[in-house]
Amino acid sequence: MFLTEADVRAELTYEGLIPAIRQALMDYSAALVEQPARMMLRAGNAEGHNNGWFAVMPVIAGDVMAVKTVTFYPGNDELGLHTHMAIVELLRRSTGEPLAVMDGRLITEMRTAAVSAVALDVLGGTDVRSLGILGSGVQARSHLRAFGMVRPGLKDIRIWSRTADNAKRLAAETGARAVTIEEAAAADVVLTVTSAGTPILQGRWLAPHALVIAVGATGATMRELDDEVMRTSFIVAECKAAAERESGDVRMSGVKVDAEVGAVAAGSTAAPQGRRIVFKSVGMAIEDLTAARLVWQSRASESK
Repeated sequence: MFLTEADVRAELTYEGLIPAIRQALMDYSAALVEQPARMMLRAGNAEGHNNGWFAVMPVIAGDVMAVKTVTFYPGNDELGLHTHMAIVELLRRSTGEPLAVMDGRLITEMRTAAVSAVALDVLGGTDVRSLGILGSGVQARSHLRAFGMVRPGLKDIRIWSRTADNAKRLAAETGARAVTIEEAAAADVVLTVTSAGTPILQGRWLAPHALVIAVGATGATMRELDDEVMRTSFIVAECKAAAERESGDVRMSGVKVDAEVGAVAAGSTAAPQGRRIVFKSVGMAIEDLTAARLVWQSRASESK
């Protein structure tokens, strides 16, 4: 069974995905998931910023196994192509039978936003009202949809982008405001979804109680957050080892991850109240497996 992006879009919803991702993150932190480190290779197609990478991400959880192959080419924006593209293969654990192969671009987009929504729900106060977004691309849009599921009270939406016209366009589409980076960074919750190679968010702009959800800057040598942000915050990640190995924000600031979001969600680890928190997302194969399994189950039930 091969499922296109259109097939995935018809089956996958945030209503089903967010609670499933929450459980998957708790399972991971409870050592119920077998997931080795992702293997990454530089494509060598170009120098510097335009040099893409290729990654392989296997995982076993519950009754299924999965492997995602994913590419990230930041220069694709200039070609009118998606920067991230992927394929996910789902297999039956008991026999090794392939169950489905599906386009993974939308899965990657939606599971990333769903993970951030879980982090917002677990780490953000129930009274948060303002959201600042640094970035105006695909992930900014998907995060707005996912965040609305867990914090519908987020009404003051502030958007900044290095390309001002893009920020204005997204703001007009979503009822938000295009603002300066300083005003976006002063919100209760700050989401960074950029491809920055050097820090764009400065700690001096943040509120003392801010929750920063950092999704962009993919790679061990890329950063969105400056040292002040990282060194004055309680750091949470999906996986301590992965963030300390793969995140430039973590590695280059010299900090360690304090907690995993799955452990906080399960109540086995507590996050501080009234203190600045950074959630650094690097993505995990269990998240892709979780989304792919939902798609496969939905499609299989329709065929009965």
